[in-house]
Amino acid sequence: MSAKHQELVGLIWSVADLLRGDYRQSEYGKVILPFTVLRRLDCVAPNPEPELLAVIDEYEEMGIQRYEHRLEERVGYPLFKKTTTTYQEAVKDAKSIGEKLPQYVKSFSSKAVEILESYDFLSQIARLDELGLLYQVAHKFAEIDLHPKTVDNHQMGYIFEDLIRRFSEISNDTAGEHFTPREVVRLMVNLLLVPDEESLTGEDRRDGVVKRIFDPACGTGGMLAEAHDQILRMNPDATITVYGQELNPESYAICLSDMILKGQTADNIKLGNSISNDEHLGKTFDYLLANPPFGVEWKKVKSFVEKEQREGYEGRFGAGLPRVNDGSLLFLQHMLRKMKPVRDGGSRIGIVFNGSPLFSGGAESGESNIRRWILERDWLEAVVALPDQLFYNTGIATYFWILTNRKKGAKKDKVILFDARDHSVKMRRSLGEKRKLITEEQIEELTAAYESALEVSIDPAHPMRDKIKVVGRAEFGYQRITIERPLRLIFEVRDSSIDELAHVKSLAGFEPSKTLFDALRALIGSGPFGKKLEFAGVLAETLNNAGLGKLPKSVEKAVWGAVSRPDPQGEIQRDRMGSILPDPDLREFDNIPLGADPHEYLQREVHPLSPDAWIDHEKTKIGYEIPFTRYFFEFKGMRSVDEIDADLRQVQDEIQLLLKEIAS
Repeated sequence: MSAKHQELVGLIWSVADLLRGDYRQSEYGKVILPFTVLRRLDCVAPNPEPELLAVIDEYEEMGIQRYEHRLEERVGYPLFKKTTTTYQEAVKDAKSIGEKLPQYVKSFSSKAVEILESYDFLSQIARLDELGLLYQVAHKFAEIDLHPKTVDNHQMGYIFEDLIRRFSEISNDTAGEHFTPREVVRLMVNLLLVPDEESLTGEDRRDGVVKRIFDPACGTGGMLAEAHDQILRMNPDATITVYGQELNPESYAICLSDMILKGQTADNIKLGNSISNDEHLGKTFDYLLANPPFGVEWKKVKSFVEKEQREGYEGRFGAGLPRVNDGSLLFLQHMLRKMKPVRDGGSRIGIVFNGSPLFSGGAESGESNIRRWILERDWLEAVVALPDQLFYNTGIATYFWILTNRKKGAKKDKVILFDARDHSVKMRRSLGEKRKLITEEQIEELTAAYESALEVSIDPAHPMRDKIKVVGRAEFGYQRITIERPLRLIFEVRDSSIDELAHVKSLAGFEPSKTLFDALRALIGSGPFGKKLEFAGVLAETLNNAGLGKLPKSVEKAVWGAVSRPDPQGEIQRDRMGSILPDPDLREFDNIPLGADPHEYLQREVHPLSPDAWIDHEKTKIGYEIPFTRYFFEFKGMRSVDEIDADLRQVQDEIQLLLKEIAS
C-alpha cells in the first residue's frame, strides 16, 4: 500500500480514539464509515449553480414536490447538493452543529441521502451530539482531503475496504465475508476477458461494443469497477453498464456512490440478499463475476431456497442444494441462471471459491449434483488455484472458477486446471491475514499462460507447461459402487447373550422373561452351532421343556440377534426368497471412473481377496468431483537412512558445541 493510503486510513481510523469508552469497538464503523462517505460526497458533489438554486426555489414555490429527477437531468448525475453550504461550514460551530449537520445531510440529492441512510447516519449524529462528541468527530473529518484529485475511485475503494476489514476484525465478523484485493480482481478480470480481446477491440467492433456486467455479491464494487475500467482500456468507445447487489448496507452505500460517480445508473445497484431476493430478476449479462461469502451458512433463507428448489429448473436451484453451512454454490447457480443464451452471444463467469466446492459432498449429494449439472453441460472452462494468504480476513487456499456457455472447437468437453499457487511475493507488511500479493508482472505472466492454455494443445516448451493440465470433463465423474460380502453367522448362547437380552426393550413387557433367561443359560457351553437349522431345533426343544412354546415375534427376533454372531467360517444367510444376505459390517464403497466396467473392477481388484463378493447395482450412485491437487501431485521419494544419519550427527555436533560454550 502507498504511504498516502496508510496516512489517510490512519487519519480516519484515529477517530476511534474519540469514540473509545462511549462506543463499543464493534460500533466504531457505524460512525466512521458514514462520516467518510459524507466527506467523500462533499468533495465530489459540486456546489449548485445559481440557476439550479433558482429552479429549486421555483419548484418549491409552485408546490411541486417530485422534481428531483428534473434536477438530476440538469446536473448530469444523481449525486449533487441543493445548497451552497459546505461541510466545513456545517461543522464549524460547536453550538449549532447538532442542528446544522443533519440539515446539511438532507441537502444532498435523494440518492446521496439514501446512501447515508443505509448507515442510519442521522441516529448516529443524534447520539454523538448527546454524548458531546459530535463536534470533535465531525471536525476531525473536516481535516481529511478526499477530493477525487487527491484520492481517485480505486484508492477510495481501497480505503473503504481497509476500514471495513478492520471493523470486521474487531467485530469478530465471519472470516468468509472478506474483500477481494485489487490484484486478485485484476487477475480474474484478465482471465475473464482474455478470450474476447479481439471481439472487444477489433476495428469492426469499436463503435458497437455494448456489454453488461453483473456481480451478485458486489461488496464495495471493486470487481465491477475493475471489469468496467479494463474493457474501457481495451476499447474506449465501448458502452459498459454495470449491475450489482449487496447485502451489507455499508458496502452497498460505498459501491453505489462509486458507481454513480462513474456515470452508472443508480438503480442498477441494489441492496438485499441475492439468494432470497433477486433484485435483477429476468436480466441476463455478458460478464458475471463474484467473490461470494464462502463458509457462511444460508440457514436464514433456507425455507425460501428450498421452496424455489422445488420448482426444479424453472427456478435457480434445480441442480441441487449444498450443505446449509456453505452457500457459495448457490451464488454460482444464481449467476448461471443469468447467462445470456448462446444465440445472443453467451456469457462468461468468474467466481472465487475456497476448496470446498471442488470436492465436498459424496455421490448424488447436493454439491456433487451441482458439479454434475455444470460439467455435463460443458460450462466449466477452467479452475485456477491461487496462492494462499491473499485475502485480508482469511489465509486459506482459494480458486477461480471460469465458466462459459460458448465453448468452441478444441475447448469443447475440456477443462483447464491451472496451478498458480507459487505465483506471489511476500508483502513487507501484512494487512490482517494478507501476507502475499500477486505483482503486475505475475498477473501478465499468468494471463499469457492462460491464453496459451485456451488453445488446449500446449507447447511442451512453454515455461509453465507443468502448471497446466487440460482434462476431459468426463474424467471428473465417477461411480460409487457398493461391494457386498455374504453374511456368515454361527450360533451360540454365551453370558454376553443374556446380558444383551436384559437390555432389550421388547422383553420389558414379556412376563416369562426370567424363565426365558434360565432356559437360555442351560444352553451356555453347548455350541457354537454352524447351522442355523441345527441350532433352531435345539432352541425350540429347550423352550418347550421350559414351558414357553412359541415366542412372540419381537422377542424371537431379539433372541436370534443375541445368539448370532458373524464368523468367516459361519453359514451363509439367505432371505425367504433364497437370496444371499449381505453383511453390513463388511460392506465397502469404492469410487471407479465413470466409464469403467464395474464387473471388470470387481474381478480385478476384489475377487482375488474375496471371491464371494458382489456389487449391489441398485445402490450405485454417480458423482462428480474435481480433485485438483491430484493432478499436480509430485511424488518425492523417502530420504535414505545415510542422509538421515548424517543430519542427526550434525545436530548432535551442534548440541555438543553449545554445551561446551555454556560450560566455559
